[in-house]
Amino acid sequence: MSPTQPPTVVHGLGVSPGRVAAPVVLMPEPVAKPPSGRRLPPGADQRAAADRIAAASQRVREDLDAAADRATGDAADVLHATAAIAADPTLVADAVQRVMTDHLVPERAVWEAAEAVAEQFAALGGLFAERTRDIADVRDRLVADLTGRPAPGVPDRPEPFVLVAADLAPAVVATLDTTRVLAIATAAGGPTAHTAILARARGIPAVVAARGLDLAVADGDVVIVDGGAGTVVVHPDDEQVAAARARQATARTFDGDGRTSDGHRVELLANVGDPSEAAAAAAAGAQGVGLFRTEFGFLDRDEAPSIDEQVAAYRRVFEQFTGRKVVIRTLDAGADKPMPFLASDFEANPALGVRGLRTAVQHADVLEDQLTAIARAAQGQDTTVWVMAPMVSTVEEAEDFVARCARHGLPDAGVMVEVPSAALVADRILAHATFASVGTNDLTQYAMAADRMLGSVAHLSDAWHPAVLRLVAETCRGGATQGRPVGVCGEAAAVPALAVVLVGLGVASLSMTPRALADVAAVLAATSYDECVRLAQLALAASSAADARATVRAALPVLAELGL
Repeated sequence: MSPTQPPTVVHGLGVSPGRVAAPVVLMPEPVAKPPSGRRLPPGADQRAAADRIAAASQRVREDLDAAADRATGDAADVLHATAAIAADPTLVADAVQRVMTDHLVPERAVWEAAEAVAEQFAALGGLFAERTRDIADVRDRLVADLTGRPAPGVPDRPEPFVLVAADLAPAVVATLDTTRVLAIATAAGGPTAHTAILARARGIPAVVAARGLDLAVADGDVVIVDGGAGTVVVHPDDEQVAAARARQATARTFDGDGRTSDGHRVELLANVGDPSEAAAAAAAGAQGVGLFRTEFGFLDRDEAPSIDEQVAAYRRVFEQFTGRKVVIRTLDAGADKPMPFLASDFEANPALGVRGLRTAVQHADVLEDQLTAIARAAQGQDTTVWVMAPMVSTVEEAEDFVARCARHGLPDAGVMVEVPSAALVADRILAHATFASVGTNDLTQYAMAADRMLGSVAHLSDAWHPAVLRLVAETCRGGATQGRPVGVCGEAAAVPALAVVLVGLGVASLSMTPRALADVAAVLAATSYDECVRLAQLALAASSAADARATVRAALPVLAELGL
């Protein structure tokens, strides 16, 4: 390594833990925007040119669907969703119209049509705005197909590498070969965007929002990505590289018994988004499921699944966790998960509209059918089934949900704490609900007034912020008052250093992507409960998220020892 290039550190947001040293591969420049003046020559066959767009759409969709069929879980969902954008009849029809009416060449017509769709999504805000990145990905794939160039994607290199980019589409992360791509680092992005969530789910160390990184490195430069600390060391010295690579070779497993070094028990559970993921979660040692998302059965449908369909799906998960606990969340629809059969009036700000449990006010039959299905699926199973409602804001909502569950023979009914109001009256809510589970993704969004899917406010969307931690502490205080357990099932639970803080605040269970279980367990096992409490108080006293993170990490040498 050149002595004229001393190590430098680029700071970002760590979104998936792990430390990796490897050479950089830069994501290629995006597909160039076709010139606005590109039109078909006089006398050209406009219909033939327009037909090329539909054919390209079909090929791109087939390629993405084929990749989705080879993937599982969140990766498959993202790829199928991106494939659907590629075949969007509105997008294709608009592009065809621009060829027929404005005589544009097909690639320029696609570009303009995609921009129009992206503008519509951006105006809707929330996850719709985040999907503009997916639309751009589809646009580039269509233009590449139409112009005869390779589809945008990750370069093929003989040795494993760190992928560095200005930003990465979720479809790219979903298809990464994890034997080749050891870590990712992007200059843009946020901690709860799809790209970050997929990196965590796939166990790829990742740093996002590392501003200027893509301009600070060149192909072949060796870097150290620390997905726990949120740093990228550019031009590290030989000793730093050797230490990082020695830690890369260490594999950890979870023995199924979450505890601190002095024996304080902490349930370490798995988040499951599809029944097919349950077996892997059980194999990873999860002590149960802390968040079973049920949206998988409702998405991309014109009507809700039947009760029998739901019973079969829920039993697949319950059967994998015989003798253990499964916390199943009722349908979390609305905002970033619109569903045709729950369509309501236009909402200028869907994140603050009819979503989660609020949909039951207008569509009580959907919730009633789901509770019926959960109760039937639990019959005859040696599984402890808990049920919780998303987006609970008031004591009245909690009381009503608990009563509904009781009528279906489901006594263990709880709530998601995702909005500040629920955290601040948790003691009164938990006078009715038997447990609470904190969804840190949404709680952070609402506490910080920062759209969790919007890269421009990613620096605010950080669960380390003392304001967010105080809301978690208040929820735990309310739970202690009523003798009710409080868990965390948001992305924060998968961050080992933050998991220590959450336990110190009074959290009894942590639910996460199964890949994070071993790392979180290892850090907790090396930390006493009293130390968890002390570090939690330091985090609460910090003035910023960065200050809280740095203070806690500095007090946990085990993180460096484990390469986290």
